[in-house]
Amino acid sequence: MIEARGLTKRYGDTLAVDDLTFTVPPGVVTGFLGPNGAGKSTTMRMILGLDRPTKGTALVNGQLYGQLKGPLHYVGALLDAKDVHKGRTARAHLLALAQSNGIPRRRVDEVLELTGMASVAKKRIKGFSLGMSQRLGIAATLLGDPGVVMFDEPVNGLDPDGILWIRNFMRALAAEGRTVFVSSHLMSEMAQTADHLIVIGKGRLLADLPTKQLIEQSETNHVRVRSPQGDQLGTLLRDKGLKAEQVEGYLEVHGGTCEQVGDLAAEHRLTIHELFEERASLEAAFMEMTRDSVVYHADSFEATTEGEQP
Repeated sequence: MIEARGLTKRYGDTLAVDDLTFTVPPGVVTGFLGPNGAGKSTTMRMILGLDRPTKGTALVNGQLYGQLKGPLHYVGALLDAKDVHKGRTARAHLLALAQSNGIPRRRVDEVLELTGMASVAKKRIKGFSLGMSQRLGIAATLLGDPGVVMFDEPVNGLDPDGILWIRNFMRALAAEGRTVFVSSHLMSEMAQTADHLIVIGKGRLLADLPTKQLIEQSETNHVRVRSPQGDQLGTLLRDKGLKAEQVEGYLEVHGGTCEQVGDLAAEHRLTIHELFEERASLEAAFMEMTRDSVVYHADSFEATTEGEQP
C-alpha cells in the first residue's frame, strides 16, 4: 500500500505539490493522471525518497522508502527507462541491481524471460530502442518480486503487442494482490487498464474515485433522440428541467436518461425513430475535470477561410 499524507513540495516560489492526501490500495490498478506540470512525477519521486517533501509524508507499507532494507523486495519502480548505464549489457544491469539487494542471480534470467528480453540479454543498453528500454525497466521492477510496483509512462515506445502485454501484466499483478500505481497520458489505455483513478492538477487533488464513476459523472454524457416531433419533445423536456437542443438532426438531451425521454414521448404520443445514449470517453471526462488546471497551453491551429477571424 502507498499512502500520501499532506504531501507538499516547493521549489523556491513554485508550489509543485500542494497538500496531497491519498491511498493506493492493493488488488487494483490505480491510475495517476494530471496535465503536464501537475506534479505527478514529483509525487512519485517523493514516494521513492528521491525528493524530500517540504511537508507531509509518503509511506510504503507504513514505512518511509528510505527505511526499507533491501527496497527492491518491497517496491519496484520505473520512472525513466533511459536513466541507466548505457555501456552495460541488459543482464549486467539487472545483476548489479540484484546483488545490491541480496536477490539471487537466477532471478535475473527469470525477469529477462518474463519481459521478452532474454534474446538481447548480452547486448549493450546503448543500442536499445525506447521500447526495449521500457521492457528492461519493467524487468528491473520485478527483480525482488515486490508487493508494490510503480510505473511512469510505461507504454512509451512499445508497439501494439507490447502495449497489450503491459496492460495484461499490470492487471495480473493487481489480481495477485499487489499495489499497482501507474502514471500515463494515454487516456484510452488508462480506460482499459485502471480500476481506480487519482487525478491531480497544479499539485492539488482533483479526484480520487473509480474510473467508471469519473466517466459517468461527466457532463458530456447525453441522450440523442430522433423524432418527427422533435421541437415538441424538446419543449416538454425543457419543461422538465432538462437541457435539450437540436444537433445534427437529433435532439441532444443532457441530464436525463433514455428511459425518461422514452417515457415522456410515450406519455404525449410522440413518435421516436431513434433513441440512444452517448457516453463520455475517459479522455473527455479528464479534459472536463482538468480544464482549469492546465499549466502549459498549446496554441490553437484552426483552419480559417478568407475574411474569417481565427
